[in-house]
Amino acid sequence: MTPERKLFGTDGVRGEAGTFLTAELATSLGRAAVTAGEAERPQVLIVRDTRESGPMLEAALAAGVASAGGEALLGGVLPTPAAAILVRRLGLDLAAVVSASHNPYRDNGIKFFSAAGTKLEDTEEARIEACFRDSGRQATGSAKAAAVGRVRELNGGLGDYLRALEAAFPLDLSGIRVALDCANGATHRAAPAIFERLGATVEAIAVEPDGRNINDGCGSTHLDLLGERVAGGDAQIGFAFDGDGDRVLAVDGDGAPHDGDELIALAARGMAKRGELDGGVAVTVMSNFGFHRAMEDAGVEVAVTKVGDRYVLDELRERGWALGGEQSGHIIDTRYAATGDGIAAALTTMRELAGADLAGAAPMEKLPQVLLNVEVGSRDALEGAAAVWEAVEREESELSGVGRVLLRPSGTEPLVRVMAEAPTAERAEEICERLAEIVRRELS
Repeated sequence: MTPERKLFGTDGVRGEAGTFLTAELATSLGRAAVTAGEAERPQVLIVRDTRESGPMLEAALAAGVASAGGEALLGGVLPTPAAAILVRRLGLDLAAVVSASHNPYRDNGIKFFSAAGTKLEDTEEARIEACFRDSGRQATGSAKAAAVGRVRELNGGLGDYLRALEAAFPLDLSGIRVALDCANGATHRAAPAIFERLGATVEAIAVEPDGRNINDGCGSTHLDLLGERVAGGDAQIGFAFDGDGDRVLAVDGDGAPHDGDELIALAARGMAKRGELDGGVAVTVMSNFGFHRAMEDAGVEVAVTKVGDRYVLDELRERGWALGGEQSGHIIDTRYAATGDGIAAALTTMRELAGADLAGAAPMEKLPQVLLNVEVGSRDALEGAAAVWEAVEREESELSGVGRVLLRPSGTEPLVRVMAEAPTAERAEEICERLAEIVRRELS
């Protein structure tokens, strides 16, 4: 079975479970991943989040791996970064994560990590997709497919992941009360466990997954729940994870939110002071202008990439740097793992705070930011729209170092995203509206 649309997107294969992402597709994808690889009988770790479709897709993916001669190791419910860490620590050939991250429970996805713990390169995904589409050859003509593999459970994965976190963050959190919103997702056991192991008193919410409540009014995409809990309780800080645990946002003791920009800025400043930064930081074009000003004040170089944590990682690897991430809460420290890890980022924040309140410790002042999505006839036409870019240049000139504007096409929809940051929300909104009107006029 071959879907009409392209298989791999910006973060693996993702779609509605049972319609696009079926058991048949997962089986074929597992078979293709083994066929496309170089190992004769590869060992493939499979972990998942808490969606009700997870066990079905896990079993189907494992069947595909075994049918092509591989060994599927079922790690159960674990955060996405645990797969990136375990595949490397255990010397496995490949890891697969069954998750749709922050999406509603009806969606699911499959993404792969290499033996080095990195997301697959575009060329590697293309090889898998080519094998997937060549289903006839996979079924009958492959030497690998002639030798049937096996499926077995991998015990102790959670313990291994917790030990990796404890080794990387030897903190004493005694006397600190922390609230954790685990989004009824993959961190519901791991996050409370590591904070308690390090001595913190934990108030855990959204830790009762039922297959359908993942990300439902909770987690990093619904930060109000955690903010209200912390503001009305005794916790000194709170962290909210997304469904698969690769990103995190925070609230301070008053329940006020703090995004990925602020957490990265806090870590960068501390690491720079201690001589641990190994260069600068890499962030995406969406990072707030206030972040750039804060890093300039701290003497930290900033590299800017396209939106997407894989592009941040590529920039870090190219420059030999360690720290980077996204405003959304994907935070990468390559000294620990080559992917975003929400729990690790939360522990990084606790290390930098050293008992201080987050409200006064974040070393940046965010500029008000307004973002509008404008429907267009063709998002590809933006590049050649001279009138639009002339308007952008005028607005940037008016801001003159106290803000910025950003226009970029959506990667998947007929939209142009118009963003403005300015000293006041009113000014940012006015700029966005003016630019949006020109985009509509020129590109609709």
